[in-house]
Amino acid sequence: MNSRRKRNLVRKSSAIEDLVEPRKVNHVTKPVAGMEEWIGSLNTTNIHMSLDEFMRRPMVRQLAKENGINDKLFMRSFKSFREYCTPEDLGSVDPALLILLSDISKGDKDCEMLYPYFLDHSKQVFPHLEAMDDLRIISDLTRPHNWYPEARSLTRKIFFHAGPTNSGKTYHALKRFGEAKSAVFCGPLKLLATEVFNRTNELGIPCDLVTGEERRFSKDNHHPSQHLSSTVEMLSTQMRVEVAVIDEIQMLRDDQRGWAWTRALLGAAADEVHLCGEPAAIDIVKKLLEPIGETVEVRYYERKSPLTIADKAIESYSNIEPGDCIVCFSKRAVYFNSKKLEENGIKPAVIYGDLPPGTKLAQAAKFNDPDDDCNVLVATDAIGMGLNLNIRRVIFNSCTRQTELLPTYAALQIAGRAGRYGTAYANGVATTMRKEDLGTLKAILSEKIEPILNVGIAPTYDQIETFSFHLPQASFVRLLDLFVSVCSVSDHFFICTVYDMRELAVLIDQVPLPLKVRYTFCTSPLNTDDKRTAAVFVKMARRFSTGQALTYEWLIDMLEWPPKPATTLNELALLEQNYEILDQYMWLSMRFPDMLPDEPRVREASKILDGMIQEGVESFMNLISVSNNDSKDTKSSKANYEKAGREPKEYEKPLKKSSILEALLKRTDISQEDLDQLREELNKKKR
Repeated sequence: MNSRRKRNLVRKSSAIEDLVEPRKVNHVTKPVAGMEEWIGSLNTTNIHMSLDEFMRRPMVRQLAKENGINDKLFMRSFKSFREYCTPEDLGSVDPALLILLSDISKGDKDCEMLYPYFLDHSKQVFPHLEAMDDLRIISDLTRPHNWYPEARSLTRKIFFHAGPTNSGKTYHALKRFGEAKSAVFCGPLKLLATEVFNRTNELGIPCDLVTGEERRFSKDNHHPSQHLSSTVEMLSTQMRVEVAVIDEIQMLRDDQRGWAWTRALLGAAADEVHLCGEPAAIDIVKKLLEPIGETVEVRYYERKSPLTIADKAIESYSNIEPGDCIVCFSKRAVYFNSKKLEENGIKPAVIYGDLPPGTKLAQAAKFNDPDDDCNVLVATDAIGMGLNLNIRRVIFNSCTRQTELLPTYAALQIAGRAGRYGTAYANGVATTMRKEDLGTLKAILSEKIEPILNVGIAPTYDQIETFSFHLPQASFVRLLDLFVSVCSVSDHFFICTVYDMRELAVLIDQVPLPLKVRYTFCTSPLNTDDKRTAAVFVKMARRFSTGQALTYEWLIDMLEWPPKPATTLNELALLEQNYEILDQYMWLSMRFPDMLPDEPRVREASKILDGMIQEGVESFMNLISVSNNDSKDTKSSKANYEKAGREPKEYEKPLKKSSILEALLKRTDISQEDLDQLREELNKKKR
């Protein structure tokens, strides 16, 4: 699901009255002797009349709102209160309340005197009302600067290295990283963190590596280095260093991961903080740091090699040349374009998000190698960050991503991968596959990137834990919903990551886990859209809850080990799923080493899978051919490929339709079963 739609979905369902569940209030078990004398002829009819008058009083509504009971909650509370006051046996109602109701029915007292009883009942029905003020204070996210006392104890110098892709901004920041006595690098991807780790050690500067799934030492764990390369989420805000480098700072606008860049910006405990990224982030960075008295020195960089927009689209696969990269926005589109290139005698390298890091690096190396026949690349927008690629032309397969037009900043990030300073392809070109997309691309790239107005933020575990103390009966899913509902943020921030966390929380909602463990499980970077990996995630949580260690043997048994080489695209996808499951194990083992003790063996297994996936990608075209032959009908298979990417008529001269059935085969919203049924009906009519 599109991340913006995720955030809107959370906000759309965030009204607290839609989230809280009413609790049943029990009656008095033993009636008080002599009550008949006190209440006289009071009956349910009298009580209903008094309560209806109470409900209509404006003063009652006003008092309720002052205590956090809005109109919707008021009606839900009132319904419960009326049911409580009118049971079959009136003797089970609170005696003092019954006497008051009797006096009201006689006209001796005003119905507004019921309010204290109603308020007390409402707080029993909706316990959050009792702690509403405390909950709002706990969920106040308007001053995140105060969450990082180590950073606030320093007078930090902030340097912003601003410029487009291929401008050398990160190079200059990393130069300062290498010169410092102690330093930390925070990158957006494992690949980039690993590259900095390797290069720093090659320069003779001991450097360690920390990502969500592994920790590697330049020497050993007893002798940690003074330099550390990590993914941005793994930054320790308690670690004092001389220099911190935060790459791709504009990512603080990201709906899902933006919180990590905001946290790094505000919490890095470094004498110097070097930020690298788009100029669009300069103003918001200054605004975020202004309340703590930190100023920003901006250093601008120009692109080192030219980038131009072509006057013509590619239009035909026969026009593809060495150094070209076709950028797609789905794995299926990658398959489609790879098949078309193969049909034109071109074997491409392939890179998409689900591939393991080793496979991505191997494919990038093949593409970059001038002596390798593989000199064309088909990739998703995953190439936008983290890989050094010698691309001459970036070819947009489409100008939309998940049905939305590409934002200018994303299109520039991708187009900027064309042309690499110091290589044979220094002059970069951006274009499109289809002629009709070229004007759209030019319009997108010509627009000015709007300054970033707000940045991502996320609740900490301590905040969620304190929140839970006031709602001990609430599930973790309910806690997240309530937190988002009552939390407050300033204009410069928005809440992110809660949707993904909630999706995982729903999966393990019935598994008995301590709050800290549950929170950690739910922050893991797992793709919940895949049912198989989600099912294994639930099994991991269940086994953890029983106190049994998640061993190598237990894990491998679920994966049908040893794996078989991929002979179809489905089998390749299965290997990729298995790799993600092993990756998930390693992520959890970093946090619970005692319960997941076999990380070294699992890592070796992941290397085996990585190698098999590399082999599968190497024989990519064979897998596509086999998958194609396995189809019941070659025409429907052709339609499937056209659904994955672009229909051939977009690049080639369209064929004349020979029948209505052939026209239907062009459509992508008709299933194979419907087509088979249509054939049967047509054949019957012929007979």
